[in-house]
Amino acid sequence: MTTSDWILDIVLILVVLRQIRWSRIDATTVLLPLGIVAFVAHKYLSPIPTGGNDLLVIGVFAAVGLALGVAGGLTTHVRLEQGKVFVRAGFVAAGLWILSMGGRLAFAIWSEHSGGPTLVRFSEQHQITSIQAWVSALILMVLCEVCTRVGTIVIRANLAKRAAATSVTGDATSVPANNTAMMMLGVSPLVDAQLDRGSVTDSCQVVESLVR
Repeated sequence: MTTSDWILDIVLILVVLRQIRWSRIDATTVLLPLGIVAFVAHKYLSPIPTGGNDLLVIGVFAAVGLALGVAGGLTTHVRLEQGKVFVRAGFVAAGLWILSMGGRLAFAIWSEHSGGPTLVRFSEQHQITSIQAWVSALILMVLCEVCTRVGTIVIRANLAKRAAATSVTGDATSVPANNTAMMMLGVSPLVDAQLDRGSVTDSCQVVESLVR
């Protein structure tokens, strides 16, 4: 692994570690991880081998990345405050991210050192044609994980906003509806609001005001 590979892996880990505290979801939250993986994909993902069982290996790793990304997005805490969405990576979300990125890093180091001959033998036995198949599989795993994690968080943020907007709209329309119902029953909304205060003294004052 080159120095740039180490830097990229460490940066990807720090992307989630910075979310251990509550932070507002904004363009940086979305575009930074996507930009990093886009750069990595552009640098390492070409060409994608298709011989033998290469695509099968790549597909398996991509599916693992999808599962980890969705799990990470669902276990990230989402909070709505004053119309703004804040997110925080809990222990599970951060742990999944560190596990996947750290696992990729460990696999790359192992394959370049003591695990090289073992990986070559495994590839020959299972018709994996080249080392590029493993590189593509690992890169697609990261790409799928990042995209699905970010996408899941954005979807949850939008759902939280919609739920809050629906709740506010429902609260705003419930008051006129209740007042209309009370008027149909011959009850003044003002009297009802005052009676809800629950004190006998207030109730007597209301009656007196009506008599006057």
